[in-house]
Amino acid sequence: MCGRYAASRRPEDLAGIFEIEKWEPEETLEADYNVAPTKEVYAVLDRPVKDADDPRPVRQLRTLKWGLVPSWSKTPEGGARMINARAETVHEKPSYRRAFASRRCILPADGYYEWVTGKQERDLEVEGKKKRPRKQPYFVTPADGSVFAMAGLYEFWRDRTLPDDHPRAWWVTCSVITTEAEASPLAVAPAEGPHSLAEIHPRMPLMLTPDRWDAWLDPSRTDPEDLRGLLAPPPPGLMRAYPVTTAVSNVRNNGPELLKELAAPEEGTLF
Repeated sequence: MCGRYAASRRPEDLAGIFEIEKWEPEETLEADYNVAPTKEVYAVLDRPVKDADDPRPVRQLRTLKWGLVPSWSKTPEGGARMINARAETVHEKPSYRRAFASRRCILPADGYYEWVTGKQERDLEVEGKKKRPRKQPYFVTPADGSVFAMAGLYEFWRDRTLPDDHPRAWWVTCSVITTEAEASPLAVAPAEGPHSLAEIHPRMPLMLTPDRWDAWLDPSRTDPEDLRGLLAPPPPGLMRAYPVTTAVSNVRNNGPELLKELAAPEEGTLF
């Protein structure tokens, strides 16, 4: 799954990476090293500009809320639970299938966090001596330092309790698509700990390599079977993972120190 990630790149950098044609400086977000559900996040999408004479899709950098609210939902309250959509069923689930057909986006990240229960903690849990084992967080990121382009969906929701001209009359929300985690060896694995993404967690965000960006963002591609071909996992061996401080487990903590690689898992959380 993807329940937390880091996104520190500036919009100017993202504009160059993704060939952005339009973004609003007033929507600039601060670097966020502990992105959690319901936060505002950057999304890359192709969509015509509202009230523009030219109807062609324009590559935009937009600010969306993480946690998808379907257009038909009566309230936005379920958005915090709809942060992930499974690649295997996204084309058929009522909450995601319309967005999958025509409202796809890329959510740029440095990488994502995932938590592993340490061996010593698991042993205590099995023995019944500890009910809430301490977990060691790992940061997963491209080994070459490139952007982690997560496949996403976005949706519009109208708050009918507000007038049309109210700034919060429309919500634009998003979800991260996840896939089965790679069982192949990591490009760079920690000395102590997991040697594949599947050893960390059975699911992972679906990373899109640059050769798929244009096709994924193209709103003219609407055939579900055609689109499902874009959901194939990236080539193996592109990722690295390393242990980071357990401070990331508290969403109130936020800063580049959360990405610092530890020499070994923290005491009590050995793999």
